[in-house]
Amino acid sequence: MEAKRRSRKPAQSETNARRSLRIALYSHDTMGLGHLRRNQLIAQSLAFSSVPVSVLLIAGAREASAFNLPPGVDYLTLPALSKEGNDQYDSRSLAVSLDKLIQLRTATITAAVDAFDPDVFLVDKVPRGALCELEPALELLRRRGRACCLLGLRDVLDEPAATRREWRERSTDEAIRRYYDAVWVYGDVRVFDQVREYGFSAAVADKVCYTGYLARPRRTFFSEIDGAELLPVLGESDRFFLCLVGGGQDGPPLAETFAQVDFPHGANGVILTGPYMPVEVLERLYRMAQDRPRLRVIKFVTDPDLLLSLADRVVAMGGYNTVCELLAFGKPALIVPRTKPRQEQLLRAQRLKNLGLIDVLHPDELCPQTLGAWLSRDLEPPCGVGQRVNVNGVMNLPRMLQEALAAHGDGVANRPERMTCHGNV
Repeated sequence: MEAKRRSRKPAQSETNARRSLRIALYSHDTMGLGHLRRNQLIAQSLAFSSVPVSVLLIAGAREASAFNLPPGVDYLTLPALSKEGNDQYDSRSLAVSLDKLIQLRTATITAAVDAFDPDVFLVDKVPRGALCELEPALELLRRRGRACCLLGLRDVLDEPAATRREWRERSTDEAIRRYYDAVWVYGDVRVFDQVREYGFSAAVADKVCYTGYLARPRRTFFSEIDGAELLPVLGESDRFFLCLVGGGQDGPPLAETFAQVDFPHGANGVILTGPYMPVEVLERLYRMAQDRPRLRVIKFVTDPDLLLSLADRVVAMGGYNTVCELLAFGKPALIVPRTKPRQEQLLRAQRLKNLGLIDVLHPDELCPQTLGAWLSRDLEPPCGVGQRVNVNGVMNLPRMLQEALAAHGDGVANRPERMTCHGNV
């Protein structure tokens, strides 16, 4: 009898699992680390909310395992896809065909979603995943009818004409109406109004909510895992200038130009190259640093907050996460945006420049002299960032998730029937 009574009592971990809200987040991560870092920050925000959660991050970059995770959060890392600037895809590491790789990723995602059985499924940017790899999992969740499915979009996708054409060719509107309860835009409507600029249909527009920019709250304490071991690398100058190029895949022009700048007296230059910087470029940068005692090259850190907190000013590309970090730290910043294959970074930079929050240099004008001139100017940090743009997205997410869950189920029966998948990411 004693044994039977004990067997009926669930283990503590099982009890906690039943109480927890299960959240799955997906990012395809075919180029750079922006999607992964955004989802990782969202997972942290939700993990520290008042509701107990279990979060599964489905990521397409093996660098995911390098990030520090809070309790209740874990990763499933997919075999990696690589995306080139001309929208061509290939296997990043495995010696298999693209078709085989997508089959493997699709099967892995579907099995994970089936077993984890999330209450919430949050997808980053692409409604049906890279090369439609999410569609079986989305159909599974739709049949079950229990999960609240959310699509997260960065503040700017591309210039309006290109985005409208892409959405039309890939039936994105239909995918959102069929699979998603809400669309979270990680931005501020005062900076870029997606509904108006992209001409969303009424059905999609009704699902859109602007979260505010996902700017992580500034910290005053940094543990070793946050990069404290980098302090000796920075040197003993009075100040240093930081160059950020995101994941680094398309960052060589800015990094190599920054490395040639004649820095003002008493200042060092630090380049954070990212994990995808081409090897030959990285080697050139290291050689340049050997010949230039005031230049430092750091390959990869999971958390640039320490570097940003200490930097006098920042020169950077205009990716979403980088801009959010710059807004959070309120540093004088010069953005040299990528302009191909998408205009996203250029549009974002221009809008924020119009608000007086950053400076912008078109990549066609990039040279050591223009960077040096900007670094030599007397600059003050931008004033009133929080009054000009909503940077409270991280704090808003737990409340918005509760609102989405409360509204879940409205209109499910009116979603369209199964569609045919068209096009790539």
